[in-house]
Amino acid sequence: MGASDKAAIEEVIQAWYMDDSDEDQRLPHHREPKEFVSLDQLAELGVLSWRLDADNYENDEELKKIREERGYSYMDFCEVCPEKLPNYEEKIKNFYEEHLHTDEEIRYCVAGSGYFDVRDHNERWIRVWVKKGAMIVLPAGIYHRFTLDSDNYIKAMRLFVGDPVWTPYNRPHDHLPARKEYIENFLQKESGGKAVDAAA
Repeated sequence: MGASDKAAIEEVIQAWYMDDSDEDQRLPHHREPKEFVSLDQLAELGVLSWRLDADNYENDEELKKIREERGYSYMDFCEVCPEKLPNYEEKIKNFYEEHLHTDEEIRYCVAGSGYFDVRDHNERWIRVWVKKGAMIVLPAGIYHRFTLDSDNYIKAMRLFVGDPVWTPYNRPHDHLPARKEYIENFLQKESGGKAVDAAA
């Protein structure tokens, strides 16, 4: 990824370490002073990102290429806002429970914005703000959660390899093969090969 590519992605994806406040989950929750996280740091945790043309997703050659290369055969859309999502309050609460999936979670923000929170290798929360044009892939086995920001709206394309499975496994689910693979592939590398106690 070249410097110009990174700069373009950083216009639609920003990440930072979160504070420990219990205030409204839709607030930015910056630390003081602010502590930003780079796209490279996210990639070290297995979080991949692209900037795509959200006004042209139906004919976007880059999206088509990513889908072909990564085998994303399934696609649908999910609109998250009080007016469009049935059982909105309950769903938002569920999305914000820390969980993992046994497959990648792929989201392409075609309108609005929201926060994906992921854990770093020291268990600290990183808040990833995705805006229109941002596509993000969370690896299988990563603990994460989602919430809207204070604009209360996101429309996201959901992609999947094969038939979609949206099952969330709320923490702790460290015994799952997807979690063990994630620790081996990303967290142990970070800690110089030492085992990380992911259940702490």
